[in-house]
Amino acid sequence: MEPGEHIQQSVRREFSEETGLTLVDPELKGVFTFVIKEDDQTIDEWMMFTFSGRQYQGTLNEYCREGELEWVPVSDVLNKDMAEGDQVIYKHILNRNDVLYGTFTYTSNDELISFQVD
Repeated sequence: MEPGEHIQQSVRREFSEETGLTLVDPELKGVFTFVIKEDDQTIDEWMMFTFSGRQYQGTLNEYCREGELEWVPVSDVLNKDMAEGDQVIYKHILNRNDVLYGTFTYTSNDELISFQVD
């Protein structure tokens, strides 16, 4: 987030910067805390706000510094390579309409230690 932005402004800006597309009516789908631990010590912690959107305007960028951009059918989303906790998040987003809240704890090697969702 940039100074003074609220989370919906931030998702619109980030989405546009990374994809070249303008997201229309993004919906908040999740609010998460991520904790990274080494030897039972917290070494990093951050919040993530997850949105979904079904409409956009513009043309997809050919290049993104964040990684390869691709369109996939919704039915294939859960078959993509992703972190174990992301599977939990995407299952919720694809099957429910309410906002999911949760905490995911990982090792510094990206191994999921535990998670709690409400």
